[in-house]
Amino acid sequence: MKKIIAILCLLAAAVPQALFAHPGHGETGGYTITHYFTEPVHVLVSVSALVVTIVAVRLFGRAKQRKETV
Repeated sequence: MKKIIAILCLLAAAVPQALFAHPGHGETGGYTITHYFTEPVHVLVSVSALVVTIVAVRLFGRAKQRKETV
């Protein structure tokens, strides 16, 4: 369980580095909020972060429930 969480954290930390200064900034509004909602690269990262967060919350919730029942 801890290995999975560690791997997910490392992946979440590595994704922004892979996308740093990608081509396309300035073409759809530059560094505005519109850019982040219209560029597929940002949408993919946002959805991925949301999924990782949901999975982590569920895993921690289940681990906490198991601890309380023991």
